[in-house]
Amino acid sequence: MNEKISIVLPACDEEGTIEEVIRQSYEYLKKKGYDGEIIVINDGSRDNTGKIVSSLREEIPNLKLLNHRKRKGLTEALVTGFSNVSGDIIIFLPADLQSKPIEDIPKLLSVIFEGYDIAAGCRKGRKEFKIFASGIYNFLCKLMFNVNVKDQNWIKAFKREVIEDIPLRANWHRYIIPIACNEGYTVKEVETNWYPRQSGNSKFGFRRLFAAFIDLIVVKFRLSFMKKPMYFFGGIGAVFFVSGFTINLLQVISDYLLRIYDIKEHIPMVILGVSLMILGFQIISLGFLGELIVEQFSTKKKRRD
Repeated sequence: MNEKISIVLPACDEEGTIEEVIRQSYEYLKKKGYDGEIIVINDGSRDNTGKIVSSLREEIPNLKLLNHRKRKGLTEALVTGFSNVSGDIIIFLPADLQSKPIEDIPKLLSVIFEGYDIAAGCRKGRKEFKIFASGIYNFLCKLMFNVNVKDQNWIKAFKREVIEDIPLRANWHRYIIPIACNEGYTVKEVETNWYPRQSGNSKFGFRRLFAAFIDLIVVKFRLSFMKKPMYFFGGIGAVFFVSGFTINLLQVISDYLLRIYDIKEHIPMVILGVSLMILGFQIISLGFLGELIVEQFSTKKKRRD
């Protein structure tokens, strides 16, 4: 195999497990004779995570350490790692040993070698309190993005072009698969064993659930309407405009044609109808503005390419 493998390990306060994760990753690469590198992103750890990784660099020559001065979150850690990889295949693993590199790296690579662009691990035997929230998230992702992956927020392997082609913003690591599939990349799931955390603390918090829901809507909007904003703004604007037009039309019919009511009695309804028409027109105008922005962006991108 000529491809170089990059193993990306985000870590925050994982002094109890980081050495074992690195050693297992290195032993597998060495055993198989793969050209590879191990990149640890120390995401503002307050314990000895960074020192442990530094102490291993003399023993493991292909080990790299990247430090964040403060904790920035998993997505930013991945962006830092992805920006510094040199491999053709990139593998993302946690640093808490809930995934065993010696077991899971070959499973992920086997999917990539089959020709798929993304290998997604699916946790088997998972028993932790986060499983309910993950179930809701995976169900909503399948419903909204039509991506048939049961566990979208676990270990993954990518071909290099995938990470070069998808945008990542804060907390968007959860949506790597939907974004990549929207660009036409292929994905296959593979079952992996799940192990309870032996040390350190989970970084999960229920306050993230609301942020995850908002991000879900934002990603859906981006994937569905980014290239055609008029579909979104035009649809909403048309509803407001037609509603206002209908209200005013009914006033004209009832007050002037049928003379059922006096127009003076329905001035508030007329004002409401006119306001809805104006609001609808303004929203539709945003759609036109969005189309112009997208066209300008596309033109500049073509020139760069």
